[in-house]
This record gives sequence, structure tokens and C-alpha cells, in this order.
Amino acid sequence: MKKQKSAIDYIENHPERKRELTLLRDIIRETELTETIKWGVPCYSIDGKNVVAIAAFKSYVGLWFYQGVFLSDPKKVLINANEENTKALRQWRFHRVEDIDPKAVKQYVMEAIDNQKKGKEIKAVKAKKVEFPTELLALLAQDKQLKTKFETLTPGKQREYAEHIGSAKQEKTRLSRLEKAIPLIEEGKGLHDKYRK
Repeated sequence: MKKQKSAIDYIENHPERKRELTLLRDIIRETELTETIKWGVPCYSIDGKNVVAIAAFKSYVGLWFYQGVFLSDPKKVLINANEENTKALRQWRFHRVEDIDPKAVKQYVMEAIDNQKKGKEIKAVKAKKVEFPTELLALLAQDKQLKTKFETLTPGKQREYAEHIGSAKQEKTRLSRLEKAIPLIEEGKGLHDKYRK
């Protein structure tokens, strides 16, 4: 998929979710938020702080609230998509355009804007230092091309490989995981890229 230059480009590139995305965008644009593209999706901010974003997935459209943990959530619709790692972000999912109640969505967005103006936010925690397994380090030391490819991956993707390989208890399993990771690294892919849209 080509790089998105605007929210309209993003919506046009997701024709199967065009109605939901357009409606959410229209609701958000009634507020004072500024529209940009960040991480490839329409993102809405105030005073340089991200407040909400919209994104299309296979079975739903997500409305992200960057500091959603502070929302009162009267309709009990917000979910934490990753309990283990996500502290502030909350998501509201819409499977069909009929699921979107414009009045309720605007109420949530306005509360999120108000919370941002009040400075309510959980700061991102610095990622813990990752221990790279010796098997991975040894392979990268002997294969310069693979090392170069690995170094072009984002720190998050490098961490995924290190944790996946290093979490195996037995050396045999670590080596097997490493062997399976090599073609993905050579293609410049992250371990979990096939699950990301």
C-alpha cells in the first residue's frame, strides 16, 4: 500500500471502510483538532499533542484515544487492545457505519480534548533494555549482510526477535527460532508483520 499523504488518501485507500472512516473524520473535524497523518493513519492533535486517530482494519474501524485511560467512558465502549503493554491508549471499535453514534463519538472526543488541555497524560515509559541472546549475536557477528539488514529494522522489531529467540528455555529451540527468523530479517520484515495491516 502506498504512503498516505492525507486523511482523504487514507480513506480512498480503504474503500471497504470508507463510510465509517468518513463519518468519524467528519465528526472529529467539527472540533478544534488539527488533522495530520502520523504512522500512516489520520491523527488529530491540539497544541502538538495527539488526541485521537482513526484506522481501518479487516473487521472494524478503530477510533484511538491517546490518553483514553482518563475518559469517563459512560457507554463502556473503550478497550485496551494490549493490557500487558498499553497504559494510556484506549480504542473504540466500529464494525459497521450504523454502529457510529455521532453525538456519543463527539462527546468522547470533546472530553479527550478537555483532558488534554488540563494536561492529563501518562508519559510513555522508556523501553526496558533488551538482552540479545548469544545465538543471535553470534550469527550477526559472522553474517555481515544479515547484521546490516537487522540494523535497518526498527528497535521494536529488533526487540521482538531478541525476545522471541531469547525466551526459549532450550538452546535447540532458540536455534530453531533463529533459523526461522533469518528469511524474515533478510526481507526486512518484523517477526509479527504478517499480523499488522
